Amino acid sequence: MTALVATLVVAACGSITGCQDGPMYAMKTVNPYYQLHEWKSDEAFGVTEHERRSQLGELAENIAGYDNAGQIKWLNVLSQIMDTDESPEMRRLAVMAAGNSTDPAALQILEKGMDDDSVKVRMQACRGLGNQATDENVLLLASAVGSETSTDVKHAAMRALQDQSSPKAVEALRLALSDRDPSTQNLAITSLRGVTGKDYGDDPETWIAALDGQSVEERPTRFADRLRELF
Repeated sequence: MTALVATLVVAACGSITGCQDGPMYAMKTVNPYYQLHEWKSDEAFGVTEHERRSQLGELAENIAGYDNAGQIKWLNVLSQIMDTDESPEMRRLAVMAAGNSTDPAALQILEKGMDDDSVKVRMQACRGLGNQATDENVLLLASAVGSETSTDVKHAAMRALQDQSSPKAVEALRLALSDRDPSTQNLAITSLRGVTGKDYGDDPETWIAALDGQSVEERPTRFADRLRELF
């Protein structure tokens, strides 16, 4: 595995435009991915946990600007982080980087993130899935709304759905309107406003009636909401 990871990292750096003079240049000399299985041996490599997190954060910020070959090679490294790293924060950052990638292969990492033991990793996976409007992403988010045991993760999935114009998104959020938690109901209404482009007020039952095809008068667009749409 060490040889594979080293090959991927070196090749990725060589294929990424601007790698030698960009924010990832330090990775050539202090690289948290170069020998993934020995990350715990900080003394041997002179790399602290803070530095590893910082470099993963830089990757998350810049991965969308890499060419397809470079993104795929880094995604392979991120996938190994998800499989082997015991730190929830490192896995969260790996999911963040994958969520910012424009390559379809990133979905596999986001799926791993949705199954992670850590709540904060699953929340980050929801945010990453919300970055792109695809059927697969919507299905994963809708599934989280219906089955997630953590309220924080469920709410992250609902927020991610509000920009997804999809019948599946509407269906998942409609079910959330019947949740016993008022905060979940309120968030479902907020997200439905984004998904449907409509406003039926603040009563969950009114929204359920409207979504079920009953005749419900829509509220006039509020000035503050209109300003948010414009800016």
